Amino acid sequence: MRKLTLDGKVIQDNSDCYVIAEIGHNHQGKLDTAKEMFRVAKDCGADAVKLQKRDNRSLFTKAGYEKPYDNPNSYGETYGGHREFLEFGGIEYKELMNYADEIGVTMFSTAFDFNSADFLAKLDIPIYKIASGDLKNIPLLTHIAEFQKPMILSTGGGTMEDVNRAYDAIMPLNQQLCILQCTAGYPAEFDELNLNVITTFRERFPNCTIGLSSHDNGIAMAVAAYMLGARVVEKHFTLNHTWKGTDHAFSLEPTGFRKLVRDLKRTKAAMGDGVKRIYDSEVTPITKMGKKLVAARDLQAGHMIRREDIAIKSPGDGLQPYEIDKVIGRVARAAMQADDDINYEALNGSENLAEAVS
Repeated sequence: MRKLTLDGKVIQDNSDCYVIAEIGHNHQGKLDTAKEMFRVAKDCGADAVKLQKRDNRSLFTKAGYEKPYDNPNSYGETYGGHREFLEFGGIEYKELMNYADEIGVTMFSTAFDFNSADFLAKLDIPIYKIASGDLKNIPLLTHIAEFQKPMILSTGGGTMEDVNRAYDAIMPLNQQLCILQCTAGYPAEFDELNLNVITTFRERFPNCTIGLSSHDNGIAMAVAAYMLGARVVEKHFTLNHTWKGTDHAFSLEPTGFRKLVRDLKRTKAAMGDGVKRIYDSEVTPITKMGKKLVAARDLQAGHMIRREDIAIKSPGDGLQPYEIDKVIGRVARAAMQADDDINYEALNGSENLAEAVS
């Protein structure tokens, strides 16, 4: 049985969905905003909040770091300057980890490079996220796997060969792996989500927890993913769509995120146990809508019941229509009026019926 424990919470096929609020850098480099996002995400029902950690100088080439970055979403003149403005360091991370612990939500982060992975390891982060861009970065994957902490791997922009390669590299070192189906469009088009890959992953990796990193606009696809077997869902989160930054436009605001969590919990409850049964809530409406056998017209005592003597009418608080063949051929004990219930107590048996029943 596939099973994964994320910061003390057990995730398996019969569990609720583990929901991650992907905050990334939607905090705009502000510690107080990050705390507010943590609090609101927790209030919305998120199990975890996730940041992103980059050591920008070692992550980007010199040209990439110094590339001019002049656009409405920029926080710096160069791309490196933009990224540095948004980056939290050790002081902020420690304060945020303490705050997350205080309010009862798991905090973890994506490590984009070796230095960031080591930075998070020193903080004893409980979970590591691997971005889709590092699906092929086997050296980083194995480095993180050696920390022996749960790993959540996104697979956007990759082939099945790429996913197999990453799986084969990680599993000998660390079997605490969750693989997310992901489409690395921002936002992702619905006809490119390919949710059936969740089924493919579940069949190919029977010992791994499977999930969805959902970059689409909306909440319904997470429910569809859960029905296909996804037990971890990651969704970008913001407090305001109109804030400055590239991710806010396709992130869920609190109302949407709250509905996402609500619908996933409802889905788990609605799936049930597969045993068909009658619920107490159904008895009254089914009796009202159902049918019973009644006299189609006035009948004299001693009359042998024929099919044309029987009507099928609501409410269904009498002999059920599937009993009709057992009634035909019996004799009325007493006179009956139209719409009187036809039941076994009102009828005698007949030799033909007795023979049929025997």
